[in-house]
Amino acid sequence: MDHAIQAEGLVKRFGKTTALDGVSLSVRTGTVLGLLGPNGAGKTTAVRIFATLLRPDDGHASVGGYDVGRQAHQVRQLVGLTGQYAAVDEMLTGTENLLLIGRLLGMPRPAAKQRARELMSDFDLAGAADRAAKTYSGGMRRRLDLAASLVGRPSMLFLDEPTTGLDPRARNELWALIRGLVAGGVTVLLTTQYLDEADALADEITVIDHGRVIAAGTPDELKAKTGSQKLVVRPEDESHLPVVTSVVAELTETTPEVDGARVTAPVTDPAVLPAVVRRLDDAGVLVTELTLRGASLNEVFLSLTGRPVEDETDSESEGRPA
Repeated sequence: MDHAIQAEGLVKRFGKTTALDGVSLSVRTGTVLGLLGPNGAGKTTAVRIFATLLRPDDGHASVGGYDVGRQAHQVRQLVGLTGQYAAVDEMLTGTENLLLIGRLLGMPRPAAKQRARELMSDFDLAGAADRAAKTYSGGMRRRLDLAASLVGRPSMLFLDEPTTGLDPRARNELWALIRGLVAGGVTVLLTTQYLDEADALADEITVIDHGRVIAAGTPDELKAKTGSQKLVVRPEDESHLPVVTSVVAELTETTPEVDGARVTAPVTDPAVLPAVVRRLDDAGVLVTELTLRGASLNEVFLSLTGRPVEDETDSESEGRPA
């Protein structure tokens, strides 16, 4: 199967609010699709439909070739879901949490215990296997939560804001785990507001805003759509900032941004770089940084939606405006 997840024209309304307004997307088998959008854009609503937790008001969606409405039971056999917050029982130990999931899935007790041991080891939690989950750090809880979604060996994983609240080290650890799962053939649908996360993990990205798809493609394709690059210059001597700013402004025909000792300006012509080098050399200005870089996903997002990514968690939920 070329595509593990497909959606056409998904519509979902909560009262007078339209959370999804004709969303179409697809996720190739064994890849990561990053689903991006501002708060309330419809990301969580889409995930809940794919996970059979919500029914669309219109449109069609299939997971693993099964219709999410008519064949919900078959879909649930294929997927694992990790939400924005770790959904573990804090009073149970790590092993007991996984054992409980295994038993709820109908696994015989010996098989469930074996699977729990495997996952605790795979997620570097074996040393805390017999400790109550309430004693775990935030990163450990997220790893346990992800392990819980894998007890049934799903071929598809829905990750809704999986690194919310984690420190950089814990985020990197979770990224490595996700990469390992994808290398093993798991298909991942990832919603996130950390654009560096999408850039690092996603093979393709779909951006939605106000319930509609406004852009789709690989991270590099989306960056190319902004049509500009950034020139960054940092003089060795900060007293030369006015000269650098003047030269950059003249050659780029823009008003540069000055952030500390760094001057930045958008560039559409790569020939500007050597011209800046010559002008600064003639002026006797030494620089410690001189780069021409492509647009970041943050800049793409701002260009597409007209506003930056918010740091708050997504407010979407069933029965509440998205």
